[in-house]
Amino acid sequence: MLDYKSTAFVFPGQGSQFVGMGRELAQASTAARETFAEADEFLEFKLSQLCWEGPEPELTDTINAQPALLTCSVAALRALHERLGEHPPALMAGHSLGEISALVAAGSLEFEDGIHLVRRRGEVMKAAGQRAPGGMAAILNLDAAVLAEVCAEAAAQTAGVVQVANDNCPGQVVISGDLAALEKAIELAKARGARRALKLPVSIAAHSPLMLSAVEEFRRTVDGMPFIAPIPPVVGNVQAGPLTDPNDIRIELPAQLTSPVRWTESVRYMLAHGITTFVELGSKDVLTGLLKRIEANARGVAVGTPEAVEAFGVE
Repeated sequence: MLDYKSTAFVFPGQGSQFVGMGRELAQASTAARETFAEADEFLEFKLSQLCWEGPEPELTDTINAQPALLTCSVAALRALHERLGEHPPALMAGHSLGEISALVAAGSLEFEDGIHLVRRRGEVMKAAGQRAPGGMAAILNLDAAVLAEVCAEAAAQTAGVVQVANDNCPGQVVISGDLAALEKAIELAKARGARRALKLPVSIAAHSPLMLSAVEEFRRTVDGMPFIAPIPPVVGNVQAGPLTDPNDIRIELPAQLTSPVRWTESVRYMLAHGITTFVELGSKDVLTGLLKRIEANARGVAVGTPEAVEAFGVE
């Protein structure tokens, strides 16, 4: 049997969405199907149809992708509970948007409030991207410290904005900023030995100062949410440490928009506190793949399909 005292539940962020996400799970699980129906009701449009049938450009739009990912993660969690009952892990965490999925899973926020929160998050981020256009790029084979130097140099040379946005795992770091500074950082990263530098198909510079205009708008929404203490604690992206009470959460979530996602450090925090198994709940298995690069001996399990739910906990 799985030892929940050494297990963490983790939740993916943007990039894990795809047309068809959650459809098979909803067909197989009453709890998952009801989760999608609730999301449709809360949002007053057929999010389920968008998840299952597309079109892809509409699903990928950040205002839709964020509630879609939250819904798929909650559906996977509830499908697991439906089969095995509720067994809280020792810790939870989520990558960027996934942090709100983790807070919902940890009981800090009701699913309905979470849906409205991530919808608003998508709206303010999209608007900020229109006011201050930018982009993001994945850099392979350079660590975050070197890339921080590269970004500082690129920003100085262009009088622009670019910074480390996601420290995903050793050898995979995402940078974010205005287009001129981003292009210069890509050039400098290649000169410092980056194996690849790939611009991502996004039109906003998430987790950078270009999101600053979204922070106050989002903070007002966060402040209106009835958070309670998460059980278990959720390891936050900004500090790479546990969020244990509502005050922590109200500070964390707006700050996250302009701050790097310290995923490597978050995973290492969990490893240092006795976690040996990481269960990824939601679509795809992106975080499970990153885990292998952070700690090869840790066990990663992706649970987002009926087969994975059925196999979970069977040794």
